[in-house]
Amino acid sequence: MARPDTDASDCVVGWDIGGAHLKACVLQRGEVIDVAQWACPLWQGMAHLDAALAAAMERWPGLRAMQHAVTMTGEMCDLFEHREDGVRRIAQALQQALAASTDATGRGAVNFHAGDAGWCGGAAVAANWEAIASANWLASARHAALRFGAGAGAGVLVDIGSTTTDLIPFKAGRVLTRSRSDSQRLAVGELVYQGVVRTPLCALAQRIDWCGTPHNVMNEFFASTADVYRLTAELNPAHDLQPSADNAAKDLPATRQRLARMLGLDARDGSPEAWAAFARSWREAQVSELGGQLRRVIDAYRLGDGAVIVSAGCGDFLVRDVLGHADQNADRDADADPDVTRPRRLAHYGSEVARVSAHARAGRAAVEAWAQVCAPSVAVAALFDLDHR
Repeated sequence: MARPDTDASDCVVGWDIGGAHLKACVLQRGEVIDVAQWACPLWQGMAHLDAALAAAMERWPGLRAMQHAVTMTGEMCDLFEHREDGVRRIAQALQQALAASTDATGRGAVNFHAGDAGWCGGAAVAANWEAIASANWLASARHAALRFGAGAGAGVLVDIGSTTTDLIPFKAGRVLTRSRSDSQRLAVGELVYQGVVRTPLCALAQRIDWCGTPHNVMNEFFASTADVYRLTAELNPAHDLQPSADNAAKDLPATRQRLARMLGLDARDGSPEAWAAFARSWREAQVSELGGQLRRVIDAYRLGDGAVIVSAGCGDFLVRDVLGHADQNADRDADADPDVTRPRRLAHYGSEVARVSAHARAGRAAVEAWAQVCAPSVAVAALFDLDHR
């Protein structure tokens, strides 16, 4: 893996500690020079976080001397007694791993993103755990709002990840939603628990078309959305880090076999072309659901025709079609509500929000692609840097 040339005195590392992945970004003098992601199945134990942090230290040898900005969602996993316990234990692990050489200048300090409460050090984590918990989306949305919300500019961050989708409205440089917790965001449709890797297929539809005939589906964890997007050739293998539903191979024959189980069939019961068409049916079900949710957010905040859709996440390949589906809903609703609006501009977080250095070690295009996938880690680094210059 690439090791950027870093001067620790002017570097900020942004961390996004999820329940399935660890994502990190190194920012130097306000520009992104490297971004990386590691599998981190935190629900299986804290040792996985320790191992991922060790991998990051190998990639960036000067890590302990840098400043750190941390956000997290991993406290939600069932390893912890409750979310407060998760926030505290994750924060403690980060401090133990990264703050060993903190000096009087603040270099090496670990700073936690506490949403509206700003930044806090380790000693304040216990008092601010609710603001710290699952606030990574807020960092990404605020970063996008700063870029596209100048004046009356408005838009929606659409971050489709491995597990979830965030649909966050912004305008005039600020995030519009008053929701802060996952529960609140689920209630208003700004958090959709669907992604392109880990989501069980039975969560997408109860009936699905197979060879021209709708079928009920088996509500078992036989397959995940990663199987769908392997067959559509849209999922980057570098983002396909989680085990398959049956812990078997991820090649095309094994993928077809998992999809077949959703209908009580075997892979030999259809041709490769039939299974590819079946995968596209699941894709359409997900696009339809996400498009309807996006339409709800756009309408709730009456975003104008000039609103920008900022795409992010490893599932960004769906965003254009999700927006198209949202527009179809708008067309159907236009006669009843003449104020229905349609966003028109599609922007990419990695290339149009993140400031990637022309001297990024892996090359600007490659680092922009990883910034797109790991947006919250980039955002917390950038926001911390802006707040502490």
